[in-house]
Amino acid sequence: MENFDFSPLFISLKTGAAAAFISFFLGVWLAWRLMERSSRLKCFLDSILTLPLVLPPTAAGFILLLVFGTRRPVGGFLYDKFDIRIVQSFAGLVIAAFVIAFPLMYRNARAAFEQIDRELIYAARTLGMSELTILLRVCMPAAAPGLISGAALTFARAVGEYGATSMIAGNIPFKTATVSQRIAMVVQDGDYFSAGVWVAVTAVIFLIVIVVINILPGRFVRK
Repeated sequence: MENFDFSPLFISLKTGAAAAFISFFLGVWLAWRLMERSSRLKCFLDSILTLPLVLPPTAAGFILLLVFGTRRPVGGFLYDKFDIRIVQSFAGLVIAAFVIAFPLMYRNARAAFEQIDRELIYAARTLGMSELTILLRVCMPAAAPGLISGAALTFARAVGEYGATSMIAGNIPFKTATVSQRIAMVVQDGDYFSAGVWVAVTAVIFLIVIVVINILPGRFVRK
C-alpha cells in the first residue's frame, strides 16, 4: 500500500463546508423570498432551482464548463479582468459542489418555512417588525430542524460529489483531488485496499452527518 495521503479528505471537507455555507444562506433567503410569490412564478423558479438535483452531474459539469471556460464570455471576463480562473481550480470545485448540493438546502428550507404557522408571521408584521427581523427571529428559529437537516445533507452531498467537480475542476493533487476522485483512481489501479479505506472514511463522515440530522432537530423541537 502506498503512503497514505489524506489531502483528498481535507480538500473534500473544505469543499463541502464552503458549498454548505453558501447554500445555507442563499437557500434560506430564496426559500423565504419565494414563499409568498404567485403560484406560477413560484412553480417556475422552484423548478429552475431544483433542476440540478435531477440533472446528471456530468451534464451540470458540462454546463459549468460552457459558462466558466476561459474562452467563454463569463470565464473569459473573470480571467482577463481579474485573473480569476475557475476551471481546474479550487473555486471551480466549490462552485460545482454548490450547484449540485444547493437544491437539497433550498428544498429543505422551503419545506420548513411552509410548516410555520402563518399567524406568527402576520402577528410579527402587526408589531412593526421588518421582514429581515421576522426571518431571523421568527421563521428561522421555528424552522430550525428543517434548516439543520438541509445544511447537513447539503454538506454530505457536496463532500461526495464526483461528476460535476471532475469535469470543471479536474483531479489535481493537493488542489482539486477529492475523496470521490481518489476512490475512482485507486479502483482503476486495482488497489482495492486503499479504495476500501477511503470508502470506510467517507462512510464514517456520512454516518456522523446522519446522526446530526437525527439528533439536533429533535432537540430544537423539544425546546
